[in-house]
Amino acid sequence: MFDRRLLTHFDWVLLLVVGMIAGIGILNLYSATSSWATSATPIYLKQIYWLGMGLTIALVVSSIDYRHLEYSGFFFYFGNVALLLVVLLFGKTSMGATRWLNLGVFNLQPSEIMKIVIIITLARYFSQQGHFRGFNLKQLVMPALLLGLPAVLIMKQPDLGTAMLVLFIGGSMSLFAGIRRSALAVLVLLGSAAAGGGWFLLKGYQKQRILTFLDPENDPLGAGYHIIQSKIAVGSGGFWGAGFMQGTQSQLSFLPERHTDFAFSVFAEEWGFTGSLVLLCLYLFLVIWGIYIARRAADMFGMMLAVGVVAMLFWHIVVNLGMVIGLLPVVGVPLPLFSYGGTSMVTTMIGTGLLLNVSMRRFMF
Repeated sequence: MFDRRLLTHFDWVLLLVVGMIAGIGILNLYSATSSWATSATPIYLKQIYWLGMGLTIALVVSSIDYRHLEYSGFFFYFGNVALLLVVLLFGKTSMGATRWLNLGVFNLQPSEIMKIVIIITLARYFSQQGHFRGFNLKQLVMPALLLGLPAVLIMKQPDLGTAMLVLFIGGSMSLFAGIRRSALAVLVLLGSAAAGGGWFLLKGYQKQRILTFLDPENDPLGAGYHIIQSKIAVGSGGFWGAGFMQGTQSQLSFLPERHTDFAFSVFAEEWGFTGSLVLLCLYLFLVIWGIYIARRAADMFGMMLAVGVVAMLFWHIVVNLGMVIGLLPVVGVPLPLFSYGGTSMVTTMIGTGLLLNVSMRRFMF
């Protein structure tokens, strides 16, 4: 029998904020791609279709009690790891990367799905293995293995940005679950050593991205072109911006990838500091509201699910914005609900559905 309290406790605030950000993103995509001469379906219309599909999926996810996921988390995990292996063997290669499975109707990117799967898997582990004093190094071996396996497979594609996000999500959930100070100190030292040694494991273009981040003017017409044009676009917006569809960097096609990785650069040029501040406030509210949902969760599993989704959104926002203004290397991370991308939109909306799910069932025990 359907519990009417679920409708009473439906989180309209969360859905409204998500809809506002996605709506602004669609308008921005219309402006960013208005000068494109093509007979294909316009990018902004495709984004509307993906948003509609994502919203439907989010409502379906929110209607199924999230506690059922606790018992199927590891099945999802091993199934997705198997998909990552299939990608490496039979995946579709594009622009030097093998990240997709061609399913005929659409291309599936298992690395994006892994972000949701790792949230569910670690939420189950930490909710069942919680320790009052926090986890020690021995108790963190299993989460490290659960994180390390998909991260290595994603790095092999190669996809440094997604691998980093999977590790950031898992690390954030681990910190929230609690780590003893002695274990945390050892992990910091090991992480620092791994970061230095990891340089020799990077592909040539990945090393070039880091060198370009340190000195983009060293190759202004080559590797540094993207970030230089992005910073020019953001800076030229000034306080009020150039106006809707009036940005020279985007309208005159100086700015590459302006519908995906650098969508925020287009928005900052057209709406300036004022518009950017409004958008950042919406993202800040979304993150804070997600933390609020986690605090009110009915059980530890629901709390960890919400924390994982918030971590996913937070790190996407931080990495993308840091990337487009030159504070972080360019690693191809989209801005949630804003950059064009079907898989990214669906993944974000699945996370939204999980937040709605936890929020709606906060009264159930």
